[in-house]
Amino acid sequence: MLVLGINGSPRKKSNSEYLLSTFLEEAEKLGARTHVVDVNKQNILPCRELIVCEKKGFCPIDDDMKTDVYALLREADVIVPATPIFFYNATAQLKALIDRSQTLWARKYRLKLSDPKSNIRRGFYLSVAATRGKQLFEGLDLTMKYFFDAVDAGHDGCLTYRGVEHSGDMEKHPHVKDDIRDAVNTLVAPLANRKKIVFAGHQDACRSQMAAAFANYLAGDQIDAERGGSKPAQRIHPLVGAVMREKGIDMAFHRPKSLNPAMKVDRIIQFTDGPEDPTPTGDEETWEVAPPSDENPDTLRRIRDDIELRVKSLLTTIE
Repeated sequence: MLVLGINGSPRKKSNSEYLLSTFLEEAEKLGARTHVVDVNKQNILPCRELIVCEKKGFCPIDDDMKTDVYALLREADVIVPATPIFFYNATAQLKALIDRSQTLWARKYRLKLSDPKSNIRRGFYLSVAATRGKQLFEGLDLTMKYFFDAVDAGHDGCLTYRGVEHSGDMEKHPHVKDDIRDAVNTLVAPLANRKKIVFAGHQDACRSQMAAAFANYLAGDQIDAERGGSKPAQRIHPLVGAVMREKGIDMAFHRPKSLNPAMKVDRIIQFTDGPEDPTPTGDEETWEVAPPSDENPDTLRRIRDDIELRVKSLLTTIE
């Protein structure tokens, strides 16, 4: 599972960054993978309201959202933005990322597509403010509510702190580590305790992608479905997105990736294709599903339906 942190502070070694790094360290103790998007270091341009996302489901702006961030938002099981309060809301850098999530909102509400992890993804934010007003976090909370909805994450809570102005203030806070530990145990532990299944292919471009998507979509609350290949392709098969959309499942922004041989898993499903791929430690099972040999959508549909049936059968064996 992936816990994605989003650092919205423009300041180095900020109090927000301290909150986020402490949160991610606690998540790693539970076995989660973590990754940080530092928005101040990213090339994320503001939304230009080109309306392409509303009609076609993608943003034409060529920046780090397109090449990196959308894919990370899709891969994440837990999304954790952290930001100081600027004029009763998130920083401009973080707000640009949030505004650009309109692309994911459009895929969900305009194109009526469901991300495979939409039923299990969690959202939790962290924030600090220099003053102590009662309404300091109301604007941010509303923004986060709709951001989490757009990226198919629950709005599962927050940790907010007033009167935090100087560098190092949060490190001196008497209860912050306990607060974060409790939040991580509540939010991350149930997901970390799911059965871990890896779908291993050769290029991670078709069969493993479909299998992991079906598993997460159908039973993401019970299992943590990963996938990968020994020689990942540059992108997934061009017809996978189209045939999975026929099932209402959105494969946009999914990217092939390498297997981690050190990954500890409960079960490995190895698709047979060419030389045996190195796989993590665990109980291995082989699925004989022929890879697509042409660009015929009907071929992909047969593979898709075969994999869907196999995944459903697999899920009946998960305890």
